[in-house]
Amino acid sequence: MFSSLITAQKWETDWQAAATLAKENQQNILLVFSGSDWCAPCIKLDRKIWQSPEFKEYAKGHWTMLRADFPRKKANQLPDDQKNKNAQLADKYNKNGYFPLVLLLDPDGQVLGQTGYKNISAKEYIALLKSFEG
Repeated sequence: MFSSLITAQKWETDWQAAATLAKENQQNILLVFSGSDWCAPCIKLDRKIWQSPEFKEYAKGHWTMLRADFPRKKANQLPDDQKNKNAQLADKYNKNGYFPLVLLLDPDGQVLGQTGYKNISAKEYIALLKSFEG
């Protein structure tokens, strides 16, 4: 059980891996669409929320984290297989191409709620995400 808690703290980049972890740990999935090297609100969300100690502490025991990144700079390009995985996630969950887009999904991939960047504290952002869980 301890090893799965450590695993849950990191960002997954593969839907199947995230879904398997979520089911094993009975957690929902936090799916984030980001443009890590061009989207200013995405960068703010990462620095202000995802990297905050409050968020990291809460998320590790409650959500399986999944990131679909779409960098534009040549130096930051992802391998083709990862680009394809991210594109498949976007086809299903982000057809309009919103960045950042944050979705809370159940372990089967059903959307519980969605949001984007908000200029609020990590504590308030956690409360917003928790509100999607009912």
